[in-house]
Amino acid sequence: MIKKYIQERGSWLLLLAGIQLVILFVAYVDASIPFLPILYIVLLNVLVCTLFVFLRYQRETRFYRTIESWDEVYDLEMFREAGSPFENIVQEAVTSQTERYRKESSVNYHLLEQEKDDLLAWIHEVKTPLTAMQLMIERLPDETLQSQLMFEWLRIHHLLDQQLHQKRIPFMRNDLFIENTALEPVLNREIRALKSWCISKGIGFDVSLEVEEVLTDGKWLGFMLRQLLTNAVKYSEASDITVMSHEADGHAVLVIEDQGKGIEPKDLPRIFDKGFTSVLGRQEGAATGMGLYLTKQVAEPLLIRIEVDSAPGAGAKFILVFPKENDFVSISGT
Repeated sequence: MIKKYIQERGSWLLLLAGIQLVILFVAYVDASIPFLPILYIVLLNVLVCTLFVFLRYQRETRFYRTIESWDEVYDLEMFREAGSPFENIVQEAVTSQTERYRKESSVNYHLLEQEKDDLLAWIHEVKTPLTAMQLMIERLPDETLQSQLMFEWLRIHHLLDQQLHQKRIPFMRNDLFIENTALEPVLNREIRALKSWCISKGIGFDVSLEVEEVLTDGKWLGFMLRQLLTNAVKYSEASDITVMSHEADGHAVLVIEDQGKGIEPKDLPRIFDKGFTSVLGRQEGAATGMGLYLTKQVAEPLLIRIEVDSAPGAGAKFILVFPKENDFVSISGT
């Protein structure tokens, strides 16, 4: 701040220094003016000016130091330090701009909320004809056509489900209900939903649960498993997907392992990035780059750690490490 203050007041400081030099110069060239008394006066002037600048620095920079440390977008309490006409101009400008942005952000927030509510309502409305469509597809006599239509139906269903949960994730902390959740019912529900797709691809499931319960929110865990199981089925052909649980260091661990195409090493660090589609995902043509991203977004509030182990042609292993009860206690502070 001192450097900035000197730069701001540089012209005034140069003027004061110039005046003192002019006085010394006049006393030096004019023999009728005693030089030593003038030098003494100039030194006193420099001392007084230095003291004055120091005192003014503290007063004139107090307001700007407040602005420099300001980190609250809409908190204007700190701007009451203005004490000069120029500082009042700055204060009034910042206050008016902040009030305008506050009103605009409030309007935009309400518009986004309205858009979110409309989209959620639309998704729920679309689910009704989708359910009816599923029943009609199941009654088709042609099994090949039935399988093809069911696959496309499943894709639409999962895309709508992703969109629904994507809108809910920012507010999911208000919707969490952490309890001991049985893994088997959640897994069976998600596996049954993929049954027709798995049959058409010759994919089976090998489920072995040493740990039968985990501490989490069952609804959001179901969404995470839906994304991981869908990915496993998507990139597998005529093989089994292994789902097993065990305990490690006091944590429940769930492993979902497929024997599919695997993930390229260069893609591994980015698979949880929003919109990222791996080389294999582009080849499949159906990847949206949202499934794993949303899985990671849900895992964070649930305190679930996700680890990935994969190699090209060797399948992929997704490991979910669930928290202990103490982890939630430390977060809630109770």
